[in-house]
Amino acid sequence: MRRIGSLLIALAVISTVTAAPVTLPRRGDPATRKDETYPGVVVRYDAIRDAKGQRLRLIVTYPEKKATRFPTIFVVGWLSCGTVEAPPGTMDATQLVLQAIAKLDGFATVRLDKAGVGDSEGDCAATDFVSELAEYRQAFREMQEYPFVDTNRLFLFGMSNGAGFAPLVAENSPVRGYVVHGGWIKTWYEHMLEIERRRLVLQGTPAPEINPRMKSVAELYGAYLLARRPPGEIFLQRPDLKSLWDSDPDHQYGRPVVYYQQLQDHNLMAAWSRVKVPVLALHGELDWIMSPDDPQILVSLVNASAPGLAEFVELPATGHSFQRYRSLAAAFAGDASTFDPGVAARITQWFDRHR
Repeated sequence: MRRIGSLLIALAVISTVTAAPVTLPRRGDPATRKDETYPGVVVRYDAIRDAKGQRLRLIVTYPEKKATRFPTIFVVGWLSCGTVEAPPGTMDATQLVLQAIAKLDGFATVRLDKAGVGDSEGDCAATDFVSELAEYRQAFREMQEYPFVDTNRLFLFGMSNGAGFAPLVAENSPVRGYVVHGGWIKTWYEHMLEIERRRLVLQGTPAPEINPRMKSVAELYGAYLLARRPPGEIFLQRPDLKSLWDSDPDHQYGRPVVYYQQLQDHNLMAAWSRVKVPVLALHGELDWIMSPDDPQILVSLVNASAPGLAEFVELPATGHSFQRYRSLAAAFAGDASTFDPGVAARITQWFDRHR
C-alpha cells in the first residue's frame, strides 16, 4: 500500500545481468533529472527482461573500492505502484531508508521497479501477483551473476506487502538474513478484516455500529477472497456492500482484484516456518495498516527452530512507511513529522552486524 511518486534519472544504455545488452530509455529531461549518487558508491541503472519481454528497471549500487565480492541486499517492495528510486534531496521516509542502505559501507544493493513503474515497461495496474513474484524471483536470480555480488552473503529487505512474501522471492537460494518492516503473515482475508476494523475506529464510527458493519465487511471479503467472486458480480447481487469498496470493481489500491485473490492463495506462515537464518522484524508503533501481531508471529515461527535467531522491534512513533507521527490519529490522516534517522540506523546496523 506504499505510494511513492515516480522519479526521473539519467538516460543510459544498459545491460541485463546475464544476457545481451537491453536498451531502456530514461524518462524526462536529462538536465533536470536527479540521479542517485553517493560518495564512494557506483550507481548503475540496469534492466532485466521479464517473461512477457518487458524491460524492467534495476537500480544497483556497490562500493567503488576494490574487492572481489560484497554482501548484497535485495529489496522486495510494497504493494502499490510506486518507484523504488531514491533521488538526492528527497524528504520521503522510505526513500531515505533506501538511501541509507545504498550508502552502507561494504554492501551492494539491488532494487527492482515493477512493471509500469518508473522506467519499467508494462502496466502495474494490470499485473497480477503471480507475475510480480516471478519478476522479483528473476531479478533475485540474475543479480547473483554480477561479479561484485557475494552469493554466500545475500540479504532480503522487505517492506509492507514485500515484508510478508520475501521468503518466496529467495526460493531455494541460500540467504544470510532478512529485515522486514510492516508486513503480514496471516491470510490476506484476515488482514483485510483487521485493517477495515481499524479504519472504522479511526474514522470515528460509533462503537455500537462497528460490529454490524464488520459483518458486512466479512461477507464482502468472504465472497471476494474466499469464493473468488468478482466484486462487480457481488455488488449486482448485494448492492448494500458496494459502499464498503472505494475503487472501481476491477481494482483495489491500484492493483487488479486477481492480485489479492492470488495473495490469499499463499501460506506465508509455512514459508516463514522454513526460514533458518537471522531475521529482524520491525513494526511501527503507529502503523494502522498492518497488525503488530503479524511480525511477532513471524518471529516466533523462526525462533521455534533456533531461539533468538529472529528479533521483533517496535519502532516508536513510526508509521507504516517509516514516517514519524505525533499520534495514531496523525498517522491515519497522513500528517507526518520530521523523519527520524534512528530508524534507518537500526536497519543498517543490523545488516552491518550480520555481514
